[in-house]
Amino acid sequence: MAADALGVLLPAARRPRSAAQTGPVGAAGRAGAAAAAGLWWRFSRRYAPVLPAVAVVALIAVPAAPAGDGSAGSGSVADAASALLVLYCLVRVLRERARPLTRTAALVLGLPVLGVTVAALTSHEPAATLPGLARYLQIFVLVPGALLLLIRDRADFRLVAGAVVALALVQGSIGVTQYLTGTGASYMGENIRAVGTFGATDVMGMATVVAYGLVIAVGFALAPVRGVQGHGVQRHGVRGPGRQRAVALVCAGLLTVPLALSFSRGAWIATAVAVVLQLTLSGVRRAAVAALAAGALGVVLVGGLGIGSQMIGERLDSITQVTDAPDQSVADRYMMWAAAADMWRERPVTGVGLKGFPAYRDSHASLGLSSGSDTAGAGLGFQRQPLLSPHNMYLLVLSEQGLLGITALAGSWAALLVLALRRLPGPRHSRAGHRGGDCALAVTGLLVWQLVDFGYADIGGPSTVLTALMFGLAAWWALGPARGRDRDRETGSGAASA
Repeated sequence: MAADALGVLLPAARRPRSAAQTGPVGAAGRAGAAAAAGLWWRFSRRYAPVLPAVAVVALIAVPAAPAGDGSAGSGSVADAASALLVLYCLVRVLRERARPLTRTAALVLGLPVLGVTVAALTSHEPAATLPGLARYLQIFVLVPGALLLLIRDRADFRLVAGAVVALALVQGSIGVTQYLTGTGASYMGENIRAVGTFGATDVMGMATVVAYGLVIAVGFALAPVRGVQGHGVQRHGVRGPGRQRAVALVCAGLLTVPLALSFSRGAWIATAVAVVLQLTLSGVRRAAVAALAAGALGVVLVGGLGIGSQMIGERLDSITQVTDAPDQSVADRYMMWAAAADMWRERPVTGVGLKGFPAYRDSHASLGLSSGSDTAGAGLGFQRQPLLSPHNMYLLVLSEQGLLGITALAGSWAALLVLALRRLPGPRHSRAGHRGGDCALAVTGLLVWQLVDFGYADIGGPSTVLTALMFGLAAWWALGPARGRDRDRETGSGAASA
């Protein structure tokens, strides 16, 4: 009786099963579950250092509530996750008791601290600049530094980069659906602008994510496919790299559609420059073939299928009309650029202070400047979005941080680009199938894309966290230890210590 009562109280999962319940199907199911659990355990242990970074990438897709003034806002779930990423990195560094950064890495990543700190201290309202100080340190120092320390080899790099491509595909698919169903942001009187989950208040968000994913995919697609020879035996054949290249090509082709439907001129220009540079670095013959393929894809999508052909054509034409007959958005941008330059002339060394552009804008801008831009669609009603920045990162830093700030920040970016270019595989390594070619081309493309796009945009909104991760990927390739760039551990080769 006691045994029967105990059997009733035990959970069903813990009761011993009879022979009839443990047939071949049940045994196969348990074996499959055990194999999946074991695979996940090995995967999580192998990639434990960078899984928080992958979580940050995934959380960027969570919609953020607009700020009270109608702007895109800056706080999001991904921002909180990035803070946890930095804390996680700090705990690992303290536990391992190792020298975290080389002198070069500390100098390059520490340069922005100088400019933003001085600008915060010399501001008329230092307390009001604290959010701006935290934001700059988050994007350009803390998160990139954390990723530099957490990434150990190319496998870690590819996992984080692959997560960005996956996010771009998700956001791009949502954006294409918005265009086809008329549920996107308002553009020329129709709710057809692809914005993904970022909404009408952050129309650059999806374009930025999709462009990042496209540039990474192009870098992976252009990597050599021949394996690396070692000790007279081919250790990595054509099949693995070839599969990666094919998947990357498909992803790059798919991402061109939502990028076009974002109607973002700045993202188009930055992507074109980055991809052309990647193609040039990969070889003239490959660049010519890729250019022909891209042209054929454009003809099929725009000319054959008619995907936004008229509006895309008009948007492209507007790029060449920015001086002759600019539209209101371009005119407003010119006036804000002039206002930022005027602020810098007033305080050339330290600028007007972090977060100071909105307060000084009206006293330096032309009377023709609009009070804000119209936003609507993508689940939001009509509202005026205030113009709180010049939409040019260089002029924003120049006006708020002066010559000291722009020299420190732009100097850090330039150093990253130069060091990344110096570590590109040479022609001899490329012909031999150097396994770092995909990482090198992806990093170079991302840095060039960002530096070009900063001429048309600045930081702000939920997608800014992804910008910090991109600088982290670039920092690892440009500043990380050589043994990490030269090592290519495989997922199934054993679990690394967490």
